[in-house]
Amino acid sequence: MLSVNSFQTLDKFSINGKEYSFYNLSLLEDEFPKVKTLPKSKKILIENLLRLEDGKDVNINLIRNVLKNPEKKHEVFFLPSRVLMQDFTGVPAVADLAAMRDAVSKKGKDPSKVNPISQVDLVIDHSVMVDYFASPKAFQKNVDMEFGRNIERYEFLKWGQQAFKNFRVIPPGTGICHQVNLEYLAQVVWVNEQNDKNYLYPDTLVGTDSHTTMVNALGVLGWGVGGIEAEAAMLGQSVSMLLPEVVGFEITGKMNEGVTATDLVLTIVQMLREKGVVGKFVEFYGDGLKNLSLADRATIANMAPEYGATCGFFSVDEETIKYLKLTSRSSNLINVVEKYNKIQGLWADNTCDYNETVHLNLENVKASLAGPKRPQDRINLESVDLNFKEFSKNKPIEKKVKNHNYKLQDGNVVIAAITSCTNTSNPDVLVAAGLVAKKACELGLQVKPWVKTSLAPGSKVVTDYLDKSGLNKYLDQLGFHLVGYGCTTCIGNSGPLDKDIAECITENNLTVASVLSGNRNFEGRVNPHVKANYLASPPLVVAYALAGSVHSNLTKDSLGIDTKGNEVFLKDIWPSNNEIREAVEKKCIT
Repeated sequence: MLSVNSFQTLDKFSINGKEYSFYNLSLLEDEFPKVKTLPKSKKILIENLLRLEDGKDVNINLIRNVLKNPEKKHEVFFLPSRVLMQDFTGVPAVADLAAMRDAVSKKGKDPSKVNPISQVDLVIDHSVMVDYFASPKAFQKNVDMEFGRNIERYEFLKWGQQAFKNFRVIPPGTGICHQVNLEYLAQVVWVNEQNDKNYLYPDTLVGTDSHTTMVNALGVLGWGVGGIEAEAAMLGQSVSMLLPEVVGFEITGKMNEGVTATDLVLTIVQMLREKGVVGKFVEFYGDGLKNLSLADRATIANMAPEYGATCGFFSVDEETIKYLKLTSRSSNLINVVEKYNKIQGLWADNTCDYNETVHLNLENVKASLAGPKRPQDRINLESVDLNFKEFSKNKPIEKKVKNHNYKLQDGNVVIAAITSCTNTSNPDVLVAAGLVAKKACELGLQVKPWVKTSLAPGSKVVTDYLDKSGLNKYLDQLGFHLVGYGCTTCIGNSGPLDKDIAECITENNLTVASVLSGNRNFEGRVNPHVKANYLASPPLVVAYALAGSVHSNLTKDSLGIDTKGNEVFLKDIWPSNNEIREAVEKKCIT
């Protein structure tokens, strides 16, 4: 922890009688005035250099060059505070640790001395599949299937948690690693006790999953890496990287009625893909941020891989503090986070000098989907039918499904999945989906019989607030029963389609569709039988399950007939922003 400290930046402050030491970036500003207006994400990298200074690889000349010309692409070193893993990519790392212990033991040394140096958290979230759905027993049956398929891996990981220090395993059925990271694991400011002193530094991480960037919403700098880089960081080896360009993304205004965070992030993905931000940091700022909740920011940060950036960073501000209180972080940590970030110049403001800037007025965001193959291919809601026709180029045909009393045709939605960390971390869009389901049920609407429905929340917090608000029963009524806590459909674990439906698709070469609240929709990823895949907000997932086809123009076509024989349209069941806000604030977050 202690560095050479050539720039004499080691400082301290006290909270509630407890003293904390830290490397104070503001003490550099007199000699290096550019530091004051650096992007916050770049300041975090510089603080990391100050702590890593060893007089060798990270020496005074390297740091001085970075401070004098921070806009250049210097080669720097970055050692994250911790490492985040999911089960698919985490098992090889644990196996390597076990192999190291075996090698040490063969040399007659103590194998227990082989441990991760950095904190490692492994969340089991990638293994659950949607084998069972539309049933109250779906969750338990899917969990049982998951354990049956993966028992050897899970026993190995359990051994790893007991055997190694600085290594925690979050068990199956808990949640998606990025949402668990956001709700529980992230500290924003890390506290390390050494030589009877408490040292503070920014909470940073690398993760073995591309959507590690979700935690950027909390002011935590981190991104996805490969397994070798993660293992190096786990063992205390810093990552060599070029000091990145930082693109400032200014957000102004306020979103219109009926527009969701999903619509916003699909717009941002489209804009930044056109801009070109591969290998760059994107940092969000502007007066419009006060109109975005932490969950909205998490939705945006999560999809950094889809817009091509290394990360999508939000600075710490009052919304961050509010979220830390909401998720029951300790009062002492919250006080430390606020004071540290303000002293360090990491608190949100609009004074940073970026390499380039992009601007978005939230008032210009419209209801959207993205597809049928790529997350950056945003489509306005009213244009989905035209988009599908251009994609399929098939002459519409209808075919009877064997053993069923309905026909299947091109454009039918056969999978409607509320899934993925991108959206299931956001109470507003999940509650909106529940309210759409409630109004649909009250009018007597039903999901089309060929649609496979599922609800896979990011954590148990989601089911808790859906239960509290009483909306879960309406989602259940439409077949959106809880199927598991994990990535499910978003990573291709959608499970099999009904055998007769799959045969009908294959035998007639039908181009059918899925609608999911995920982040990736490449052909073949969601399900091998489904060629067209559309990303959408959770309430639109419910709406398309009711419509049953992407040929429906939801802005004007009816979703079905109510119990009185009247046509029902999307506007009849879409909740107002006030309805959503009331459900979230009064019923969910209590």
